[in-house]
Amino acid sequence: MSTGETRTQADGPDPRQRRHLRPGMTVDIVLKQDQRSGRTVRGTVRDLLTRSPRHPHGIKVRLADGRVGRVKRIVAP
Repeated sequence: MSTGETRTQADGPDPRQRRHLRPGMTVDIVLKQDQRSGRTVRGTVRDLLTRSPRHPHGIKVRLADGRVGRVKRIVAP
């Protein structure tokens, strides 16, 4: 990890790296309207929406129920 870079979870795959995410994984995301509070919701990834290999605030995904947000934690593969 480079200087000044922080992890959003203590261990496990980095949710800011697109290569760590796949459809079908269980993740915690922050919805756009909850960005200030940081409230997360759990769901199953349907689509990866961020096209770049990494994003400093987390990869944007669409969950199976249609909600869209940035991944803050990968719960299960």
